[in-house]
Amino acid sequence: MAGLEGTEQPRGHAHAGTARWSPAVEDEHALRALESYGDPTEGEVPLPSRPQSAATARRLVQVVVLRQWGLAPRTAEDAVLLVSELVGNAVRHTGARVFGLRMHRRRGWIRVEVRDPSRGLPCLMPVQELDISGRGLFLVDKLADRWGVDLLPRGKTTWFEMRVAER
Repeated sequence: MAGLEGTEQPRGHAHAGTARWSPAVEDEHALRALESYGDPTEGEVPLPSRPQSAATARRLVQVVVLRQWGLAPRTAEDAVLLVSELVGNAVRHTGARVFGLRMHRRRGWIRVEVRDPSRGLPCLMPVQELDISGRGLFLVDKLADRWGVDLLPRGKTTWFEMRVAER
């Protein structure tokens, strides 16, 4: 993927040890992720295409939505869930070594993007009550106000947008 080849480690700091979850600990992890990987509001943040990167993406979205943008915790919860689904799809279905995360805000809206080198389009599948997988885009479709895919010369960007109340 142009500009992302060989980027597989965060800049600088090692990951913190496993700790019991608490809002304060999670906030600290989120700030550390922002410091280590970069700010997805300033440019695309490259992340290794591994399942563990979903946690990093969630933390980056959390810190941006709550701390930088000062939006409601419910908005952060939904955005964190949805980015996790987009990252999961990028990791499982694209064969990429790296994917990119980017976030935008404009009056009344936030947008979260996940870019990968595959031109394969994600597919919204019907979901049954007892299904244990395949719910990712279903959740995105239900919780986001808009979502879509932009095909690129090399890959695609899958994105979602949510309306937000200005404080």
